[in-house]
Amino acid sequence: MRMSMISAALVAALVGFGASVSIVLAAAQALGATPAQTASWLAAVSIAKGLGMILLSGWTRVPVVLAWSTPGAALIATTSGIGMNEAVGAFLFAALLIVLTALLPPIRRAVSAIPDGVAAAMLAGVLLPFCMAAARYAGTDPAFALPIIAMFLAMRLIQPLTAALAALALGLILGFALSPAQPPAFDIALNPFVFVLPEVSVPVLLGLGLPLYLVTMASQNLPGFAVLRANGYEPPVGRALGVTGLGSALSALFGAHTHSMAAITAAICLGPDVHPDKDERWKVGLIQGVIWIALGFLGPYFTSVMLALPASIIGTVAGLALILPFLGAVQTAFTPEHTRFAAAVTLITTASGVAAFGIGAAFWGLVAGVVITLADRLRR
Repeated sequence: MRMSMISAALVAALVGFGASVSIVLAAAQALGATPAQTASWLAAVSIAKGLGMILLSGWTRVPVVLAWSTPGAALIATTSGIGMNEAVGAFLFAALLIVLTALLPPIRRAVSAIPDGVAAAMLAGVLLPFCMAAARYAGTDPAFALPIIAMFLAMRLIQPLTAALAALALGLILGFALSPAQPPAFDIALNPFVFVLPEVSVPVLLGLGLPLYLVTMASQNLPGFAVLRANGYEPPVGRALGVTGLGSALSALFGAHTHSMAAITAAICLGPDVHPDKDERWKVGLIQGVIWIALGFLGPYFTSVMLALPASIIGTVAGLALILPFLGAVQTAFTPEHTRFAAAVTLITTASGVAAFGIGAAFWGLVAGVVITLADRLRR
């Protein structure tokens, strides 16, 4: 064990938490979650992925780093008319699909058959409204939004990885300095969990559960496996999908959405500066797991702090944090020329927010993209 491993794990955890916690809170607010349910959501997903990192890293001797599905949280935050019970049913459905993907090769082949450009365009369409919200808040609440945007842009020139974290830190300072809100007293919850009874609704399963599964697989798991390969490790695909799927199913009962492989924060933990011997770097997964479990028990406190802030702060930080994922999704969507038109239709349909038969826009965007792709293939 080296100090460099502890340092890398701590930095990765703080970046992963600080850069996207506002998006998870926005998702909870979109579903009408109570403060207790929101705290349970944050605690359950943090502890579940912490335990998953410890299990997978110790089992496979590979430095497995997990993350909550940030694009998935953004997808949830764009939904409307769905309550927590129906959403938990969709979370369970997405988690079980991940488990089935680990067990059944035909499902893996079916997911792989979806064109990369179309899947990325669906993700871009989900993220675009979030990114636009930051610009809107700059006009409606400039006292909070403009300094946060300036901090983000300045840190992006110095240290891009911590730009969103710095924006969140400034947002906390401004929120409690310029508004009547007061920071809550520090508290650690020994039992932060609130059980949420799942409710099955077919339109919600198709409109939220299926897109959540696809977004988690395409934008989190596949890049996460690619980062491991790029650093000389053979990804434990089956075991990773099985553990994250089962963990997501259990944490869903306490209001949490899916967690998955990490890509950006994993890259922090896999380099030679962490440990010169790559066969020893698996221990960083154990450290990350312990840190995330601790963050999970602090979840209710972080939730109460964030919920005390004006909505414009959370919305601005969330929009800024999703600019780079949006850029990556757009690049992937429009790189393959043969699916470029299908990707454009997918992005437009998803970003429009259209809902038909009670099913959300992400599903219809994916359907439109796949249908156009098949039509183009037949024409050729």
